[in-house]
Amino acid sequence: MKEFLEGSHAIAQVIKSCRPGVISAYPITPQTHIVEDLAQMVANQELHAQFVNVESEHSAASVVLGAEATGVRSYTATSSQGLLLMAEVVFNIAGLRLPVVMTTANRAVSAPINIWNDQQDVMAVRDSGWVLLFAESIQEAVDLHLQAYKIGEDPRIMLPVMVNMDGFILTHGMEVVDMPSQEEVDKYLPSYNTTYKLDIEHPQTMGYLADPDYYLEIRYLVQQTQQELLGIIPQVAKEFQKTFGRESGGLIQTYRMEDADQAFVAAGSVCGTIRDAIDELRSKGRKVGLVKIATYRPFPKDAVAAALKNVREVAVVDKSVSLGGFGPFYTDLTSSLSFLAGKMPKVSGFILGLGGRDIRVGSIHDVYEKLGGKQVDCEFIGLKQELLAETE
Repeated sequence: MKEFLEGSHAIAQVIKSCRPGVISAYPITPQTHIVEDLAQMVANQELHAQFVNVESEHSAASVVLGAEATGVRSYTATSSQGLLLMAEVVFNIAGLRLPVVMTTANRAVSAPINIWNDQQDVMAVRDSGWVLLFAESIQEAVDLHLQAYKIGEDPRIMLPVMVNMDGFILTHGMEVVDMPSQEEVDKYLPSYNTTYKLDIEHPQTMGYLADPDYYLEIRYLVQQTQQELLGIIPQVAKEFQKTFGRESGGLIQTYRMEDADQAFVAAGSVCGTIRDAIDELRSKGRKVGLVKIATYRPFPKDAVAAALKNVREVAVVDKSVSLGGFGPFYTDLTSSLSFLAGKMPKVSGFILGLGGRDIRVGSIHDVYEKLGGKQVDCEFIGLKQELLAETE
């Protein structure tokens, strides 16, 4: 059924339809509306789950870790500093192979204090072992949460999944969303049933000490599972399309790439702005397209390389930066393309939108105009030179 919804309310509704048994979260802007809605649903007995109030995000992550370890489908959500406070437990959840689903309402990280959107928070935990999905729209965010449980709870996988949606832009934006019915969700996502859990009838050990004789192999197995996901995630997306009648998720999505000789690469809501810029550039005869990264971990290097095989120039748009290094998407992309047989396209990296700075169609045109010049690896777009001059 189509409804005009705020993004956060849509996510709360789809999580309710997934029937989690335990929800625990600590409110932080711009994630708060999601968990407020879920808490109200539990209080109204619309959702039969335990909502565990806690004093911090570290505790919220610990609660869902414990719940998932007993075989209960669990959910949490966070943003920015909250995700960083969770970081210790985020790594533990992945290391224990527990398929928690978490929404991250992507937001800038302090200091200075900033509550607006960029993707710096998730990049701080990108190496934790979680599957990392990025939504372009509210509709895609809804769809990805359904797929997240399907991916993580697959007995071949058993890894946590984080759905990233741009703070305020998607969490507080309004959109017509095709919300699945409970019957559709139950058909697509059966009840969670696993033998990998703490059970006094069938005891097993979790969270044991792994000395140097074992630790390397355990991390290797997580890496191998991440690579297996490159084949499983497209299958989940196809099953989703068959059930709900729309394409969503997968590894990558492309726009006007059939004859493109120049391309943008990006993830999240900025892809909508890039599409508009591409349409304008196409009207002027420019053969340019978009490769949208829907799955960031595991990084879909083969799919990206195939999409860019006939392209001579690439502009990577990052909404985060590895200070002292480069944009994270730029780093992964250039590493992947270095394995291409034949000539590698010229790849330039651009940093936009940090701290919620507007990214407009004109901003994307500014990026495009840079492609004709020398190759750059970490160029900031939209800097206010008068502010920089004040620091000299």
